[in-house]
Amino acid sequence: MKKLMMIPLVAVGMITMSGCSQSPVKETAKNDAINLANLDTTVAPGTDFYQYACGGWIKNNPLKPEYSRFGTFDQLIENNQEQLRTLITELDSKPQEAGSVAQKISMLYEMGLDSVKLNKEGLAPVKEQLDAINRLGTKADVAKMVATLHKEGMAPFFALFVDADEKNSSMNIVQLYQAGLGMGDRDYYLVEDDASVKMRDAYKQFINQLFTLTGASPEQAEAAVNAVMKIETGIAKSSFSREDLRDSQKNYNKIKLQEFKANNNPLDWDVYFESMGLMEIEYLDAKQLPFYEALGEFMKNVSIDEQKYYLAFNLLNAAAPYLSDDFVAAEFDFYGKVMSGKLEQKPRWKRSLSTVNSALGEAVGQMYVAKYFPASSKEKMLELVGNLQKALSERIAGLEWMSDETKAKAQEKLSAFIVKIGYPDKWRDYSALEIKDDSYWANVCRSNIFDMEYQLEQAGKPVDKARWGMTPQTVNAYYNPTTNEICFPAAILQPPFFNPEADDAVNYGAIGVVIGHEMTHGFDDQ
Repeated sequence: MKKLMMIPLVAVGMITMSGCSQSPVKETAKNDAINLANLDTTVAPGTDFYQYACGGWIKNNPLKPEYSRFGTFDQLIENNQEQLRTLITELDSKPQEAGSVAQKISMLYEMGLDSVKLNKEGLAPVKEQLDAINRLGTKADVAKMVATLHKEGMAPFFALFVDADEKNSSMNIVQLYQAGLGMGDRDYYLVEDDASVKMRDAYKQFINQLFTLTGASPEQAEAAVNAVMKIETGIAKSSFSREDLRDSQKNYNKIKLQEFKANNNPLDWDVYFESMGLMEIEYLDAKQLPFYEALGEFMKNVSIDEQKYYLAFNLLNAAAPYLSDDFVAAEFDFYGKVMSGKLEQKPRWKRSLSTVNSALGEAVGQMYVAKYFPASSKEKMLELVGNLQKALSERIAGLEWMSDETKAKAQEKLSAFIVKIGYPDKWRDYSALEIKDDSYWANVCRSNIFDMEYQLEQAGKPVDKARWGMTPQTVNAYYNPTTNEICFPAAILQPPFFNPEADDAVNYGAIGVVIGHEMTHGFDDQ
């Protein structure tokens, strides 16, 4: 739930270099910045400039069935994935020291590819966790299980994370954020238009299918559907609207832990915070504070059995992409086809690569940077960012509608930007993360526990300003309003967005748009 303001890929994918070279990134030369084959010269630019500038590119890049949209960003992501695949395949081709980061990367990637093992296991990787949920009998049991699932990467009811205090950005604070909705947005549960009703019907079918795959009877599967929809609809009604989520004042609620526990009771908070190892904290930031009180009132009418169904669904929903093909297909049919409009699942190697990136991101990033990001790229980017900061400073100074006092504050903020280019100065240590040969899902859980424990260790401690919110191999960029930093990972600093050998005009027209986009997030959240 980290509040990073990232590039909306649709917008920038269309704006930035729509008519760019289609050559593989590693082969893009200085003169390939604008490829005339990407134009549609049959159309007069004065009649339809978009078709003139982009028509050739659109014709030459038909939408692939694994995508619901495709642009230059996606093209770069495709190339990036091939590069990462090559790096990891090279690791697989030679023996690795047991327990080394390279061995962990290789093992996890291969487990994601092993369809024979995954299909043979079926439900087995989640059986122990499901049995533990089925044994729950008290409110305290539920609270302890919610903590367990939070550590394992799920977010039933709400999410917990540790990040910089928005009003004391030098210190980390425990933060709670409304969550718990399998369809993501509250409107899917509350709006009665045809599209929302159809979405809910498809979601109910998905819930039913997951429980049926566990061996549940039709009656049990239907009971699960009813319980999940009852609880998630209650969560949706308790949740902030999209408009309220944009109100920063409403979403900052620093409160003493004891006061929070006394006035909001959807869970047995003592058991939950003890299970999370957070009983000693004095304050937390309860985002959307009214959410917890409203949810507490709603939960008074929810039985333990209904909560068990809801928690079991959270587990199955999270685990499905890492289980046998029938679970994977069920998850894709709803989230991929119904919600996203995709026609086909991504190939297994891409899905496995995504898992490795999530679990061992900076380790993979270190390999990526060593091969694909020269020091000259970082130097050139720092020059571009500095020049655009100067240009934005001049724009601010010339604004007639902004008061002198506001201009001074804006200039102060602009000059204080922390600029992160390419890769972090220090790399994360993964020696404590265990990757075993038991099951793919078990490794995903261990990775999520590893990440959560890393976060929890930061509670109440000074912010590590060297820490990154993205890995170097991520094709994106972000602005973090709490720490006032802009970050441009190595993977986006590749052609067609950036080429250190290209003319300045090319780079300002491509990566310059991305830099300016992130800078303006410092002054407007949209």
